[in-house]
Amino acid sequence: MTSAEDRHLLRLALPALGNLVAEPLFLLADSAIVGHLGTPQLAGLAAASALLATLTYLCVFLAYGTTAAVGRRIGAGDLPGAVRQGVDGMWLGVILGAVLGLAGIVFAEPLVRMFGASHEAVPYGVTYLRIASLGQPAMLLVLASTGVLRGLQDIRTTLVVAATGAGANVVLNLVLVYSAGMGIAGSATGTVLTQYGMAAAYAGVVYRAARTYGAPLRPDREGIKQAATASIPLLVRTIMLRIALLAGTILAARYGTEALAAQQVAWSLWGFLALVLDALAIAGQAWISQLLGASDVAGARRATRRTMQWGVVTGVVLGLVVLATRQLFIPLFTDDQAVRDLLSQVLLLEVLFLPISAPVFVLDGILIGAGDGRYLAWAGSATTAAYLVAALTSYHFDGGLVGLWWALGVFMLARLTVLTARIRTDRWIVTGAGLVAETATDDVVATGEVAAATQTP
Repeated sequence: MTSAEDRHLLRLALPALGNLVAEPLFLLADSAIVGHLGTPQLAGLAAASALLATLTYLCVFLAYGTTAAVGRRIGAGDLPGAVRQGVDGMWLGVILGAVLGLAGIVFAEPLVRMFGASHEAVPYGVTYLRIASLGQPAMLLVLASTGVLRGLQDIRTTLVVAATGAGANVVLNLVLVYSAGMGIAGSATGTVLTQYGMAAAYAGVVYRAARTYGAPLRPDREGIKQAATASIPLLVRTIMLRIALLAGTILAARYGTEALAAQQVAWSLWGFLALVLDALAIAGQAWISQLLGASDVAGARRATRRTMQWGVVTGVVLGLVVLATRQLFIPLFTDDQAVRDLLSQVLLLEVLFLPISAPVFVLDGILIGAGDGRYLAWAGSATTAAYLVAALTSYHFDGGLVGLWWALGVFMLARLTVLTARIRTDRWIVTGAGLVAETATDDVVATGEVAAATQTP
């Protein structure tokens, strides 16, 4: 691997990291601004935002699947086909967003109650959710469009749009919440306007590409259907990961307030560290899809090894930083000594698990880029089952919060095992612009360009 290829990887990863960091600023800005309206308003926002964040998390397959499909076409030299597949993914996002948005408006009150809002907070949560649901078509269009630009390896544009959107969201919320006197409704309105602005910016980029390469912009029923069908494995994978996350929080709550508080801080830190590793995963995803599209198997294997090496080094460095600074930042989160003691123990496990987790994040992104969604769905189901067994066993023997984090180590080790086993075979290598569906026994290795260009798991 040459230094030029290293620079190429970093040119993809660094803007991706900026994009990932910019996205959470929407929720942080809303929380900070709404928090000054009162506790009920903030609690209502928390319940509505938890639901919206869950929907966004589950729909991330729109970005991942589109990245792989577009990247393959680019690698194969089929620019019109790449844009066409991107457009199909964007239409899928709009349609799915319209359905989810309508559901959010109609069922706002029971959904807010389901996510734990108190009687006093429910009206505020319902107001926020109903207005925010109007932005779901734009939000999912943004996800799909992000995938298009990642497939084109134009990650810099996604960073610019995300950062601009985050800034615009703050300004609009301040004006609408306070100056216009709209309260929590102003916060939701500002976010929706920002989402549509970002969607328009992305749509403009894709529109210009479509006109340049002669790709159609109208909805293609068959293309949208194939994009939806191909996304199912990635949706299953994402649901399995979400189940593991929720299970850890639910079990931590059974150990009391201190354990739950420590779990919240530990998960937040873990999520932040994951953003750094996800940036490498996204870079690997975009890179591998183009190399396989160009039928450059040797290049794809080299890129895989190098991205993994970067991942391990990054994981070790992050772990050392956490180890060296944990006693400095733990007091920033809590004054409770019991919570501090638990956090100190858990963070030592995070440091231990980071070198294992780094290649997991990277390999997950690479296999998504390769279109190996069916295997990832199976692997996600199997490893989540392993985690649940380990976590429930720890709970049965009263292992406490530390025991639950040891179960997370089992989870990451299981994921590393199944992903490494896959990458060492040729079964994930499918070259050319499209993919051939695998058999039930997963023994088919496809090479060369095939007709079913939109069937990307």
